[in-house]
Amino acid sequence: MGGQYRITGDKYPRMRRPRRRGRLVFAVLASVAAVGLIGWGTLQLIDVFTGGGGKATAAGAKADCATTKSGRSSGAAKSGKADTAKASASPGTSATAPPQPAQITVNVLNATPRGGLAKETADELKKRGFRIGDVGNAPKDFDKKVKGVAVLFGAKNSLDSSLPVIGTQLTGVERRDDASRTGAAVDLILGDRFTSLANKPDADKALAALTAAATGDQLTKKGC
Repeated sequence: MGGQYRITGDKYPRMRRPRRRGRLVFAVLASVAAVGLIGWGTLQLIDVFTGGGGKATAAGAKADCATTKSGRSSGAAKSGKADTAKASASPGTSATAPPQPAQITVNVLNATPRGGLAKETADELKKRGFRIGDVGNAPKDFDKKVKGVAVLFGAKNSLDSSLPVIGTQLTGVERRDDASRTGAAVDLILGDRFTSLANKPDADKALAALTAAATGDQLTKKGC
């Protein structure tokens, strides 16, 4: 080449494109962010498969159980108090099994004009296990005034204890109680329609049914 300036030698500078530092920085940041997301996702998967949320679940379950037990306990306590209150409010309800015939004393009284009826009935009741008290004619309040089969008369607490037991020995009997009466003896006052006691097998079945019903009632209340 002509002119004032000449290039000599076999080496010459190579021209390079200027480096873009902005793109490099962005790439680095993007890589870091991607690695962070991958790591976070991995931790979440580990928590899911290893039960990482078990503590929270267990805590919630314990709280639910405590609430349930507390509710049941308070409900049971309230129910127990209510049952006790009901039992106290109904003193006439039998709390025990009915007494056995040997525990009951029966006064057999005849309110009819037929002679010997009271003694005959008393002897039969004695054979069936009852204790016999007075045997004779009925007092003036009942003499010739009982038109039905018979009247069972006793203290107020005998209405659901002794009277039903004696009532199993004959049909069509009327039960009466007197709050002012004292003593455990029961009067069996024979009326115009009385002929005889029920057959012993039938009376035994009726007594067994009465005892079973009372016993089942108690079991229901307790299992309650």
